[in-house]
Amino acid sequence: MTKENWDQYSNYLRLDLLLQAQEPWSFKSKTPGHDEMLFVVFHQVYELWFKQILFELDDIQTRLSAPVVHDNDMQPIMSGLSRIVDILNLLVRQIDILETMTPQGFIDFREHLKTASGFQSWQFRLIETRLGLRREDRIPVFHAEFDAQLSDDSRKAISMAESVPSLFELLDKWLSRTPFVAMGNYKFGDEYRAAVGKLFDEKESFARNNLSGEAQAKELAALTRGREKFDGIFDESAYAASGQWRLSLKALQAALFITVYRDEPILQIPSRLLSHIMDVDELLAQWRYRHALMVQRMMGMAIGTGGSSGYGYLIETLEKHRIFTDVFALSTYLIPTRLRPDLPGDLRDKMTYRHNAAA
Repeated sequence: MTKENWDQYSNYLRLDLLLQAQEPWSFKSKTPGHDEMLFVVFHQVYELWFKQILFELDDIQTRLSAPVVHDNDMQPIMSGLSRIVDILNLLVRQIDILETMTPQGFIDFREHLKTASGFQSWQFRLIETRLGLRREDRIPVFHAEFDAQLSDDSRKAISMAESVPSLFELLDKWLSRTPFVAMGNYKFGDEYRAAVGKLFDEKESFARNNLSGEAQAKELAALTRGREKFDGIFDESAYAASGQWRLSLKALQAALFITVYRDEPILQIPSRLLSHIMDVDELLAQWRYRHALMVQRMMGMAIGTGGSSGYGYLIETLEKHRIFTDVFALSTYLIPTRLRPDLPGDLRDKMTYRHNAAA
């Protein structure tokens, strides 16, 4: 390989900038902390992967924002989500490398970080916003101070993300347009609700015939609550009264329809899309948990460098900053396959890919 080729490689990757971007602050003191180089590289690599996630979301959100999402767009959307899932898997595993640093190794340079903290990563906040975490759903810790420290470009990017539909909102609109949930004389809600009623009738009959006393009373009360829970996704007034859902009623029913009949050819890609969405949410939760444990391992119960409560704050975000919990909750509403209503023949025909063979 000629020198010119080496120069092209270096210039293409901007290695002159990239490899000079590591300047541990403790290295400028009389007592440099050896592990700070790892700490800097670790977080810089994270920020590069955050940039790639945002790049993938650009394409996914653009395609999903169309009034009609064309079939040819589904594969790029799926590929982008799959890539984000793989990146998040990698980010979780990369914590193993940072945990080779000892608590003492961290303490030796922590004072030089001053108020610098991963809490201040504007790209991560942008990812959360783009996925669908609303400002009012965030734990209200130092957000005014955070906003004040942003550059004009960063503040503009977050403001723009908050002003356009998030991935959650685009998913809701896309699900709401699912055509097979109600077509002709067929209404999925009516058919599935009848099957659910049969399931609860069976369980109630069993309880009355095989249980007695307090055990029977508890089981019958639980079945009543179960019926009410199912009403919350089939009855508009019950849905509104529950206040537990963020997805619209039409989107919720469509997502359940896709989940129940996921083996139908036309629903296999939508089912995989919902699976990828859950993967993203689950991996973000895993990352937050691993991150929280790492912080506790390095700092105990000390206050975080950014002024947050450290471990306590990170554990709190684990549940409160979840985004797609509605999709996870669909498993609550599955029933045994033996009771699943059969789809009408003409509807099933519309949900297959058919090719006329030559005679």
